[in-house]
This record gives sequence, structure tokens and C-alpha cells, in this order.
Amino acid sequence: MLFRSEEIKVNVSALHNTNFKKEQRRLMLEGVRPHECGYCWKVEDNSNQYSDRITKSSEAWARPHLDTIVSKPWDDNVSPSYLEVSLSNVCNFKCSYCSPNISSQWMDEIQRYGHYPTTTQFNGLYHFQNAGQMPIPNNQENPYVEAFWQWWPEIYPTLEHFRITGGEPILSKDTFRVLEHIIANPNPNLTLSVNTNMNPPDQLYDRFLELVKQIVDNKLVKDFKIYTSAEAHGTNAEYIRNGMDYRGWLANMNKTLTTLPSVQVIIMSTYNFLSMPTYRRFLEDVLDFKLRYFKPGTNQSPVILSIPFLRNPTHQTAFILEAEHLAWLVEAVEFMTANTESPEKQLLQHQGFYQHEVNQLVRIKEMLETELTKRVDSDKIRNRLDFCRFVDEHDRRRGTNFLETFPELAPAYHRWKQY
Repeated sequence: MLFRSEEIKVNVSALHNTNFKKEQRRLMLEGVRPHECGYCWKVEDNSNQYSDRITKSSEAWARPHLDTIVSKPWDDNVSPSYLEVSLSNVCNFKCSYCSPNISSQWMDEIQRYGHYPTTTQFNGLYHFQNAGQMPIPNNQENPYVEAFWQWWPEIYPTLEHFRITGGEPILSKDTFRVLEHIIANPNPNLTLSVNTNMNPPDQLYDRFLELVKQIVDNKLVKDFKIYTSAEAHGTNAEYIRNGMDYRGWLANMNKTLTTLPSVQVIIMSTYNFLSMPTYRRFLEDVLDFKLRYFKPGTNQSPVILSIPFLRNPTHQTAFILEAEHLAWLVEAVEFMTANTESPEKQLLQHQGFYQHEVNQLVRIKEMLETELTKRVDSDKIRNRLDFCRFVDEHDRRRGTNFLETFPELAPAYHRWKQY
């Protein structure tokens, strides 16, 4: 990102207030739909009921500032109330839909073998080079991280929500530096969040829990949340999130919810084609956490499920499905609906799935039902063929076995190979 590197030399807040982002603000104020916002437009254009854009703008960190933001000039240097940062791309996973700019493991693989043999040349480094998104190796000086630490004293006192993403944040020394800074400088208005795949080395994860417990027990911030990810069950999850130990993930979920009983864990579950066969079984594990760790008298569930849908790579989205696959999603929706919490029944309040969690899966079902009414065009054929090419190469490089792991998808795989 050489252009931004030049910007932050003049203004460290250009980490957030880039010239490009300001231009997109101007376009949106004029009623234009920038393609970067396509996720939200796609939901709104395919559902009469749900809008991610409105949902996000209704969050506590956003709603009070809507009028102020609208009244500001489009080129204003905003001091964000909500800030997410990725301090490093170091990661011990190679999730199937991830990329080298986010995962160091992916970077190592692509540098060794090159892009995947899909029509899009999936994860070819030239994509990131052309977009200025090549990550700076962890062992080199990083002007963006340096700029962040220069900007941090200015924005920290007024931040309402700060979230560290990755890579795997627990493998980054800067994550621990943030936690130690907060211990030394409490911020009672801050909601602090950290992403983790919950499969880092035990010693690091235990150190992380120790620091978080100190922050939470001493009320050094307003709230603390942990975000983790999973979108399938067992070996299916491990295939999607290469490097994952699903049993280890379950164990660390239990350890986290036991060690930090007041901390809410949000599971980011990016629904994709490989999620479909075992998503119902995964939901059973989520429900078990919700029920086992629910504290009577509290007003929140210990575990929240967030279900975005995968948009890219297109060869792994759920939109490549055939009609026979929809039954798995219908079954998952029915399971969530049957286990929805009930405000009317005091004993079930905040237990089970919240309606807004169910709605997220329903909106995906609506979109896929609409997709199935469309003819199988050249784009879908290409995406299905690319799916086959991807899993074949995945198995060759990583020693996995798609057909053994996903026997339910074997018929579709063999049909698509014949296109």
C-alpha cells in the first residue's frame, strides 16, 4: 500500500482517513453505490426483510453518531468511535477462503506453489501486488504499525469500541502490548474485542486469558468480547479452516467460558458451500455452549452466533449449490427455530438462539432459494468447475482428501467435473 504509506507520513490518521475512503463517502452522500459496499446491497436486493447496512448502523457504537457523521464534510478526518486493526498477518491457519495478505501460512504456500489452478488464479500474488495489499513480513519494520502506535494516544481516550483482528492476534506481540497498555491505562468507556482462532499454542493462549481476566475482573474497560470462527463440524471444519483442531477449539471454548464467565464469545460463522452438510451438527455444539454456560439472572447469552455469507472466492460460496443441497440449510434453520430463546417464558429467556441469529440464516436461505430459480449460466458452471479444481489442488498440496471428508458432496463433484 505505497499510496497510503505516503499519506501516513503526513497524517497518521490516514490509517483510517484515506483519500480513497473519503472519496467513497462523497459518492455515498450523493446516492452512488460503491462496489466495496456490495455485500450490504446484495442482501437488500435479495431480501424484503433484512438489511445488514441498517443492522450495523443500529449498533450502540454507531447510532448516537449518525447525525454527526451525516453533517460532517465528506473529507473530514474522522476520529472513529469503532476501530478494527490487523497488527500482523502471522497466522497458523490456512482457511480455504482466506488469502496471503491475511495469513502468513497462505503466503508461504503461494510463494512455494503459486496460485491455485482456477480460472481466477485464486490467491495469485499479483492480485495483491496490483491492489497494493502485499503484507510486510513480520520480521521487517512496518510503517503502518509504527503509525498506529503514534496515533494510539490520540484516539484511545475517545474510542468506544476497539477490535484486534489478524492473522491470529495471539501470535502478535502488539496484541499483548495493547492489553498491557489498557491494564496500565484503564478506559471505562471502551468495549475491547480480540479475534482468535482458539488454536494458538497453549502457553500463549493461557497468557492471553490471564491478561484478559485481569482487565475484566478489575473493570478496566466497559466490556470485553472475544471473537472466534467456525462454520462446520469436526473434520469438515478442519478442512475449511486448515490447521484447525476442532476438538481443541471446543476445549478452548470451554476454557474461555469457564475462565471468563462475564465475557461474551461471538462465533463468526462464514456460511459457504462446504458448511452445508454439517452445519446442523455445528449448531448443536453452539447450542450446548449457550445452555451450559448461561448464568441465571443475567441478561445475555454467553455465546452469540454471527452468520455472514461468503462472497469470495466465488467457487466456494453457497451460491454454487444444487437443489438437493438446500435441504441441509432448511434443516439447520428448523433446528435454530426450534431452539429459539423465548422472552415470554422467563426460564428460557436468553437461552437458545436469539431471533436475530435465526434471521441471519433465514436470509441466506432466502437468497439461495432465489438463486435456485435462476438458470445454470456460464458463471455458475465456471464456479463449479473452479470448485473442483480448488479441492483437487488443496488435496494435492495439503494431503487432505475432499471425497472422504465430504462424501455427501461427491455426487455433485463428479457431475461438475464432467462440464
